Formats: sequence, structure tokens, C-alpha cells
Amino acid sequence: MSLVTYELDDHVATITLNRPDARNAINGALRRDLNAAWNRFRDDEDAWVGILTANGDVFCAGGDLKDGEGSVGTFGGTFWEKPTINSFESGMELFKPTIAAVHGPCIGYGLTGVLFCDFVIASTEASFAYPEVSLGVPTIVGAIRLPERVRWADAMELLLTGRPITAERAKEIGLVWRLVEPDRLQSEAQSWARTLTEAAPLAQRATKEVASRTANMGWIESVRFGETMRKVAGATEDVAEGIAAWREKRTPKWRAR
Repeated sequence: MSLVTYELDDHVATITLNRPDARNAINGALRRDLNAAWNRFRDDEDAWVGILTANGDVFCAGGDLKDGEGSVGTFGGTFWEKPTINSFESGMELFKPTIAAVHGPCIGYGLTGVLFCDFVIASTEASFAYPEVSLGVPTIVGAIRLPERVRWADAMELLLTGRPITAERAKEIGLVWRLVEPDRLQSEAQSWARTLTEAAPLAQRATKEVASRTANMGWIESVRFGETMRKVAGATEDVAEGIAAWREKRTPKWRAR
């Protein structure tokens, strides 16, 4: 049985954690499969939007403390030896739109993965936690990512107490974008993914890359980089198709070229 499944349907790739018997805790094998799935999504020209979700009642129980490999990056004997610089949650450069569809507890490594996504859609039964400090372990990548998404004090609430917060609280602080009833979670994520595929995929990626890279640039450098990206995107077939569709008053047929 694959620990992570990858399904592609009409330009939407669904990446699913598939270790429900262990509450989708991240061991070395699952982590390798998960990174491979994100690599596949990044490199798959037919995949325009990605959804991260999970099987079972728990989205992710965090790092597997029983895993002898210690390859989850937060627990185990190799804690200081395996920095996650190119994995899906902490270093990969990915500018395609991504959605997290979260149900049940989302803990530690799972929450860091969710923070990798542009949109977080959660079930009312979801909860979120970074419990590392309660075990004497610092949270690293989560401590880098979370303050970029929510207010400082709200980030510290999660990071410094180790206590979980409800889905409602996560929506209140801006961690969750949309909150839905459990039976609507997957359909809501798929519906939003379909909406995203209506826009030009290469233009989306260029826009997201500009938003990401210019966060740490000065104004002049940001504008220059953005104008460079505009020229790059302007040379694509999709731009010609978009203009032609506008003139002909029809729906454009994007090809991601």
C-alpha cells in the first residue's frame, strides 16, 4: 500500500496521506513518498493545482516518535543531522497554487505541511497544534512559517504553549481560510481547485513567484523583478490565447505553454 497517493484529474492533483492506521504520523517512508508526490506535482506539466489531504479520522499526528530512522526532522536520533531544506514543507520552490483540505487533528509536521499551502480549507472538526515544546523540542520550520501567516502573538500561542487550537480559533487568527462542515470538505477543496484552473496557469505561477520572492526585496528590485517576469510570461502561447479569447468573447483554452 502506498503511504501517499497521487491522483490527477483535469489538471487538479490530489496528494493524500495514506497511513490512517498510524494516524498519518510521518515516518521515514511516508516522508519519502510525500516528497516524491510533491516533486511529481511540481514537474507534471498537466498538473496545475494541488490539494493536500489525508485518509482516516486524523489529518496528521505529527512526527512518528517510534520511527527508528529519525528522518522526520523533529524527533529521533538524527534531530540535528537532517535539516529539511528541500522537502515539501520547508524549502521546495513551488509556484503552482496549492490547497490544504484539513480534517481532524493536524499536528506538528502536518501543520508545517499545511503552512506550505496557499489556501487552508478546514472541517469544523479540525484542530491544530505544535506540541514540540511540551516534549522539550523546539519547533523550527513552523516557527519560520507561522509568523508569516498570522499575527505574532497568535503564532506564539501555538508555538510556545504546545496546546491545540480549534478550527474556529484557527479561522479567527487567519490560519484557516475557509471553514466548512465535515461532509463538505472535499467538495469545497475540489470546487476551489476547479476555480483556480480557470485562470492561466503560467500567469498564476509567475504572479505567485513575484509575490514570494519580492517579500524580501526592496521596492526597486521588486518592480524590476516583476517586470522581468511579465516579459517572460508575455512570450507564452497562453498570453496570445488569452487576448484572442477576449477579442472573440469566448472562454480561453489554456495549454500552460
